[in-house]
Order: sequence, then C-alpha cells, then structure tokens
Amino acid sequence: MSGDNQQPIIVKRIKKGGGGAHGGAWKIAYADFVTAMMAFFLLMWLLGSTTKGDMKGIADFFQNPLKVSLAGGPGSGSATSPIQGGGQDLTKSVGQIAKSSYQESKKINEVKVAPADSQAVAGNAQELMPDSKAQMDKKAMQEALEKEERLRLQDVKAKLEAVIEASPDLRQFKRQLLLDLTSEGLRIQIVDEQNRPMFDSGGAEMKPYTKSIVRAIGQVLNQVENKVSISGHTDASQYAGGNRGFSNWELSANRANASRRELIAGSMDEGKIMRVVGLSSTIPLDRSDPFNPINRRITLIVMNKRTEDAMRQEGGSLDVQADQPLEPAPIVEGARQILDPAAGIPQLPRRR
Repeated sequence: MSGDNQQPIIVKRIKKGGGGAHGGAWKIAYADFVTAMMAFFLLMWLLGSTTKGDMKGIADFFQNPLKVSLAGGPGSGSATSPIQGGGQDLTKSVGQIAKSSYQESKKINEVKVAPADSQAVAGNAQELMPDSKAQMDKKAMQEALEKEERLRLQDVKAKLEAVIEASPDLRQFKRQLLLDLTSEGLRIQIVDEQNRPMFDSGGAEMKPYTKSIVRAIGQVLNQVENKVSISGHTDASQYAGGNRGFSNWELSANRANASRRELIAGSMDEGKIMRVVGLSSTIPLDRSDPFNPINRRITLIVMNKRTEDAMRQEGGSLDVQADQPLEPAPIVEGARQILDPAAGIPQLPRRR
C-alpha cells in the first residue's frame, strides 16, 4: 500500500540559449544609423564643394522641372546642375528634350526672315559688340591707370612733406611752399614771402635758401618716373632794369632755367625735365591783384601721363583748368596761411 501512495518525481530540464532569434536585431539598427550618418556627411560634403551656380541650378530644377526642357539643351541638361531630368515626361523616363530637336520643331511656327536681311543684322551686331566692349575695357583700364598714378603722386607729396618737416633748415621755409594736385599732376609752387624773396631783385640769381629748397625737391622727384615741367612767373610790375628790350618774359624764363640747374644739382636726372618756360605775369596767383608780390613764383609740375601725352603731340593743348587745384587747400602745413580765402591774400612788399 505504501508503494501505491508514492508520488512520481518529475524533473524539468531548461535549456538556456545565447539570445535566440532576437539576438541580431541591434546590428540592423546600427547599420541603418551608420548608413544615415554616411549619407548626411556625404550631403554636407556635396554642399560644401558645390558652386553657387550649381546650387541655383538645383533650386531652379526643383521649383520648375519643366523649365530646363522648354529652354532646350542636351539630354543631361544645359545648365550646370548635376541633376538630370526635367523633360516633358513627368515620370522622367524620357529625360530632357535635345536642344536641336526642340529648335527644329520651334522653327515650324516661326516667320522666316530673308537670308540676306538676317545675315546683315548678324554682321552689324558682331561689328558693334566687340567695339563697344573694347571701348569699355579701354576706358576701365584708363581709369585704373589714372587712379594708380594719382596715388603715386600723393605719395610723392607725402615724401616732400616729410623731407621738409625733417630738416630744420627747410622747415622754416614751408610757408613759401604750396603743394596741390591739379588735372596736370602734382603742382609745387615756391613763392616769395615778406623779407624773404627767392631771387635777387631784378635778376635770376637764387638765394642760398632757395637753392636748398629746390635741391631737396629734386632729390624726391628723382624717385618717380614722371616728367617735370618748370615755369617762372612774375608780378605785373614792369621790369626796370637797364637792359633795353629785357622784360618780365626774359626774367621769368631765366628764373625757370635757374631752377632747372638747381634741380639737376640736387641729383635729379636731366632727362626728366620736359619743359622750361617763362610765363611773365600772364597767370597770376592772386588774380584780384596782379601786382601782389606773391605772384612771383616758380612752379614745378610733376606731370601725369595724360598731360605728358598731350604735350608730346604736335599742337596738343593742355587742360585750360589746369591751374585749378583738385584739392582745395595747400598741402604743406603753414602754407595755408598764405592762401587762406578767409584771411585774404596778404599784400607783401612789391619787390622783383
């Protein structure tokens, strides 16, 4: 009986596995993530290496896919866009229409022009377009050269200022130096001052301090390639010397030539001087009073290329407004007091 009441012993054996069917799902998700990142960085690289024109072409394609087809062009697109398509078939199974085929179909509905007339119009267009383009290029180049030359002359002006300020002997004469830029180039004027004339009375012999000023200017002007013009001026007082027939014309010419000699003595190349002329009292500095002693002066002009070319041409005339400065005030500090309109032009002692 005791044997009939005994319970059977049931042994459960559980087999433990290594993940079963769900063990590789993370690999698929990771692969998708890596693929997305690769596509993202590839897109960033394409955007960084694509020009603005290509990007505009891509944007135009998505905004109006049929525009490329209507404009005609090769099957891969006439624009610079790398994306193909845009044909009349919206499924893009055909692609863009070739330009030649589109033009041939378009000519059927066009009014034909006589061959002679069309050739004449085309010929005139080809003749006018290159000429106008060449003129525009020449004008732009000329403007660029003039701007560069103007900057170079401004640099010469700055060097002259530095030389005058650095020398104690020249600094005291800066009131007698007027520097400005005109349509002819850089103009340097050495004028008489009260009790300090440039030349001996009635003669062309320079004062020692005038020689120092002119020689210092010559050293600076020798650093540029521009040609130099020298002109002598007097006031309207008649020459009262003993020589018969000797007038302010001869006196102004002699003083201009004396200035030329001192420039060369200041180490300036003689070949840089292009003109030496005496103008007597024809171009007064003080137009309201031709007898003002300030009209007695030596004018040096560092000529720009346009002025030099005009002078080389036979019968070439210079700008009639050349004596009008492009900049309103004298450049050298201290010279302003001589020609300040508010203060008026001083009436210095009338001395030749």
